[in-house]
Amino acid sequence: MENLLKVSIRQQALFISQHVLLYEKSSIRESTLLFVSNLARLGFGVSEKLLQVLNGISPDHHERLLHTFQEVTGVNKNWTPLVKGWDTPTGETVWDHIITFFANVFGVKGTQLPCGHVIPPDTFPIERYNGCPFCGTPFEFGKLELHGQGSKLKILELWTEAEATQFLGDLLTSKTALDATQQDSLRLLLEVLPLPEVEIGMKETLMQAVDIYVDQHQAEKAQKFFTSPTDILRYLWYKHTGYLQIVEPRTIIRRKSSNRRHIFKPLDKSEDAKHEAKEALKLKYTRTQCLMVAQWLNNLHMPSEKMAEIMHPKRQIWVRIIRALRLAEYSRRKGFEKLTELMDVFYHQKYTVWQGRVDHFRLKDNVDKTLTLLKQRPGMFARSLFANMLWFGPDPVLDAFEEIIDQIPARLVFTLNMYAANYFNPENTRTVKPLGGGSKNIPHNPSLLEYNKEELKLMIEDIEELSLLAVKKRFAAQTRKNKSIYIDPMLFNIPVAIGDRSDNIQDLPSALMGTRFPVEGNTVRLFMQWGEGLPAQHLDMDLSCHIAYAKKNEICSFGNLTATGCKHSGDIRSIPDQVGTAEYIEINLPQLQEAGAQYVTFTCNAYSVGEITPNMVLGWMSSAHPMVISQENGVAYDPSCVQHQVRITRGLSKGLVFGVLEIESREVIWLEMDYYGQVVQNLDIKGVKALLQKLNSKISIGNLLKIKAEAQKLEILEVLNPDAPADEVYTTEWAKNTAAVTQLLVG
Repeated sequence: MENLLKVSIRQQALFISQHVLLYEKSSIRESTLLFVSNLARLGFGVSEKLLQVLNGISPDHHERLLHTFQEVTGVNKNWTPLVKGWDTPTGETVWDHIITFFANVFGVKGTQLPCGHVIPPDTFPIERYNGCPFCGTPFEFGKLELHGQGSKLKILELWTEAEATQFLGDLLTSKTALDATQQDSLRLLLEVLPLPEVEIGMKETLMQAVDIYVDQHQAEKAQKFFTSPTDILRYLWYKHTGYLQIVEPRTIIRRKSSNRRHIFKPLDKSEDAKHEAKEALKLKYTRTQCLMVAQWLNNLHMPSEKMAEIMHPKRQIWVRIIRALRLAEYSRRKGFEKLTELMDVFYHQKYTVWQGRVDHFRLKDNVDKTLTLLKQRPGMFARSLFANMLWFGPDPVLDAFEEIIDQIPARLVFTLNMYAANYFNPENTRTVKPLGGGSKNIPHNPSLLEYNKEELKLMIEDIEELSLLAVKKRFAAQTRKNKSIYIDPMLFNIPVAIGDRSDNIQDLPSALMGTRFPVEGNTVRLFMQWGEGLPAQHLDMDLSCHIAYAKKNEICSFGNLTATGCKHSGDIRSIPDQVGTAEYIEINLPQLQEAGAQYVTFTCNAYSVGEITPNMVLGWMSSAHPMVISQENGVAYDPSCVQHQVRITRGLSKGLVFGVLEIESREVIWLEMDYYGQVVQNLDIKGVKALLQKLNSKISIGNLLKIKAEAQKLEILEVLNPDAPADEVYTTEWAKNTAAVTQLLVG
């Protein structure tokens, strides 16, 4: 049941099966106290209910539970940096590297290190290093010292089979697309729990349900999940590339190629990467798979012309897949008449493309026919609403949109409400993330300049009023008996999970992008660990931070180990065999405040050719108590101090922003923004500002609940009173299950 345990930890809980309970209620046993003490050293506490259950299981099971916690928190990884006691700078300079280079070229005498390099006298203080200061190869590995320095324990609740089953149902019925952590949790749960009979909320979530039936050789049962050819294509592409969204092959090839570029031309492998990506994307299917897909397409309940039109936007991919699956051959078989008709309509293009007609009438400035077509597809109307308001004017477009707003998913309605102010501001730069691509900054719509400020302000107000009215109508239409509601104040700091999904996994209690973490002391310590399980090799990943002032910027990275208020633990460029390695940056808030810094952006980059290595762990630590740095080996990781961390699993990112520290508010904002760049200097700080602005515009869970209370005429109780509880109670514990929170998105 390790899968269930790992998923429960992400929900700040601990899974205990009823089958492992051996002892009746009694006084707390010594083995239970030892287990709880070991958990505290890792930064976790237990609730009273969980403590009683833990007291009923065997010491052997305690040990197995602890082993999983140690795996999740990474205590068995190598956390030794390059420099011992790196909070005291070594004083190394560029001249040390230059002198050492020539010393090795001309054979000057000095101290020879295991890597083969000779360090001449009066350069690097080699007694301060755990490896070679010249090439960044580590030699010494210190044991992790668990100090338990964390000032705040993460209290775990009890999870049983009932909670696990409920959580699985919440993931499947989620009304927003799952992020990487939720997708991985869904996969882990489906490996050990049966697929429940629920209505799956998102197309992307369907893919894992389909995969279960395919793996069980019951592909015919997956037919019920497919409503269009795009659903089938999504599954085929997911199985081939691992992406739940249909990322174009050229996008994958381009990013793989750009990630293998190098500043030093002889190390540039971009052409090799392009060739490798093309080879990897070649399609090859077995006869069983060909028959399976042919049957799926043949059994779709949709006119062939409609199916062909839906296939048109991905026509190039479909042509390749049709050939690889030998669908033309299967279409000639008896019983595949629908497939025969589809092949004929698709190849001879006997269909009209809806988007083409929209664009045609739009360019002719025919507002009536354009809006009539858009009303046929409410989702597309919602996604193009802002642009059409600028093109045709707000009044006719909003009047038409109001007619179909009840047919639009609630997540789209909220998206319109949240982003209207940002879109209609001609002074703003917007950040977007195309499928498979990195985050991009785009300028405002040029049509905004045709309207004055008052007209744009009215557009924003009209959209917000219309969307809020639609949401209130949906809440008011719900059957209800309750009269009071309690909303935890902390919920007003947590955004609703709409858009901006995290692409990386959070193994510790997970959080939504945009969540703010208060800094508990005067320091924030960034950490990065990579290379575990890999053979010794050159694999240079860089941990950096970008310090922004009102009129200047400063960087702390491998090229500048000491910056204002920041200290770097040293640049490691090669990893040891199997155990991995680590880098740190210590950020001192009082020093940055005194210098007038505004915020610090946390980044990592793949300096080596290729993207950021899988299984890299990134995050930051914070504690009200001073956090120790070992003077003996420089180890500075303490799991009890970790506020947040993510694990890179896969992707196409060369550079990644994983957090922003606001100096004035003393809060770290968890966000994830990938960008192109071998070094932190490639980061466009405007993109970070645009993403922060976008995240800040999101509606919070607390405000969404206030809208619900107003629509349903519920009394909002300010205090959670056990003697007179509210009919509906919404706490931070409830909000940890973000999939369950999406059930508030009615309709």
